[in-house]
Amino acid sequence: MADVTHDVLSLLSSPDKDFLLRNNGDQVKIDSLKGKKLGLYFSASWCGPCRSFTPTLVEVYNEVSQKGDFEVIFVTADEDDESFKSYFSKMPWLAIPFSDSEMRNHLDELFHVRGIPHLALLDESGKVITEDGVETIREYGVDGYPFTLARIQELKDQEEEAKRNQTLRSILVSHSRDFVISADGKKLLVSELEGKTVGLYFCSASYRSCSDFTLQLVEVYEKLKAKGENFEVVLIPLDDDEESFKEELESIPWLSLPFKDKSNEKLIRYFELSTLPTLVIIGPDGKTLNPNVVEAIEEHGIAAFPFTPEKFAELIEIEKAKEAAQTLESILVSGDQDYVLGKDGVKVPVSELKGKNILLYFSAHWCPPCRAFLPKLIDAYHKIKAKDNPFEVVFISSDRDQASFDEFFAGMPWLALPFGDSRKALLSRKFKVSGIPMLVAIGSSGRTVTKEARDLVALYGADAYPFTEERIEEIEAGNEETVKGWPEKVIHETHEHELMLTRRRIYYCDECGDEGHIWSYYCEECDFDLHPKCASVDKGSKGDDTKEEEISKDGWVCDGEVCSKA
Repeated sequence: MADVTHDVLSLLSSPDKDFLLRNNGDQVKIDSLKGKKLGLYFSASWCGPCRSFTPTLVEVYNEVSQKGDFEVIFVTADEDDESFKSYFSKMPWLAIPFSDSEMRNHLDELFHVRGIPHLALLDESGKVITEDGVETIREYGVDGYPFTLARIQELKDQEEEAKRNQTLRSILVSHSRDFVISADGKKLLVSELEGKTVGLYFCSASYRSCSDFTLQLVEVYEKLKAKGENFEVVLIPLDDDEESFKEELESIPWLSLPFKDKSNEKLIRYFELSTLPTLVIIGPDGKTLNPNVVEAIEEHGIAAFPFTPEKFAELIEIEKAKEAAQTLESILVSGDQDYVLGKDGVKVPVSELKGKNILLYFSAHWCPPCRAFLPKLIDAYHKIKAKDNPFEVVFISSDRDQASFDEFFAGMPWLALPFGDSRKALLSRKFKVSGIPMLVAIGSSGRTVTKEARDLVALYGADAYPFTEERIEEIEAGNEETVKGWPEKVIHETHEHELMLTRRRIYYCDECGDEGHIWSYYCEECDFDLHPKCASVDKGSKGDDTKEEEISKDGWVCDGEVCSKA
């Protein structure tokens, strides 16, 4: 729609209506809009994102409309006049009358409204500047006026220039504020933070991951302060609820930007925020030292300070040394927690596992992919143990209560950490567990073999043991040998297109419905898979209808999907 120009008078008028409405019922002639910049705001009271965006648009409108050359017109998607009037009463601009459904529907089609809130911005000639006005207002607010492409590009250029010449003031000071606030509401000038290492803490109290990290950051912050380090943290609050913000501010020892400060959105864009929590480190010179040190603090605590590249290089070398010296006891023993649970609550000393190949199984009863994967892991476990291999599995639960843990563990033939054991958090951080199920293979020496054992068991079952690179290379060599002599292409009566012999990892055969691995006769256009045995080329199947061993199916497919943490 960009570069399309409308005659605003004919666009908004009809033979029997030449006016728009204010929320007090007053009529405003459409011809009074001539020469004004317009925003057509498609919204509705029942739409949560609309209700969230409307106050932002009101704030921008109240300031820009004073110039006398800008107007917004509300085009409702409400289903009844009462809802329309109630929602419109909070808006300071004009609206298409609710009764004029023909006009509203026409505008919906003309501006290709597929979702709301939707804001089309037109210049004084009626030319469409953008139909992505919601994003423009969110990102640039009043600064974006007159919302032209040239103005937006100018702002982007200014941001790039600011990055090149970044200072703490350029980041934290706005045209209306040169201070941050403390827990008791006192104002501290940003200039007083210059020369310090400053952490910008992007956080929302509604995120559990933020709440958990805040506790750890408080500990690190207070230790650094006690040592006299020149370090400060400034909260960039992302809460929508002011009470939640106040509670958060009262519980932390550092500083903050004010609630819903205009700089918050700018900083989100400036630092290209992609996850919460995020702790951006600004060095004493005002330059960005690190875009996010949350993981570093979780792993190393106060040792990560001062968050410089040199410090992180040092930590990497320390980690390498730790990995080289890793033993089973060093990862599974913590203080007097030197055992795992067997059946009937029997405590099995970690020392009895020494010299064995261990799988650390991060899982939970509430996780459907975990439940789907469990039968395959149990099958592999029994087959590996049947060969008298020095092997064991330790279940590390993410269950939410003891009963769920007990029920899930009851169906497992191996060992477990006790429910709620503090070692679980340590292991999750060490192995960077961000999704379950996850299998970490620990070799007989106590060193980590692979963190990808879940995929190996899913692909190769018990054959993957002991999960080393050498073993996987042997399996892959065998897989390549298996297909020698197989046709590269087949035509099969079950599918209209030619099927290509393809590496497919894990799939389900569209002929027999069974799970398949590694090799498939595949049609990419139709996403159609055929087992080699179903295509009558598998040497072991002789082209008969014998099906592979059934696996547990409960409505979930172990295809690499995981339950990721919130």
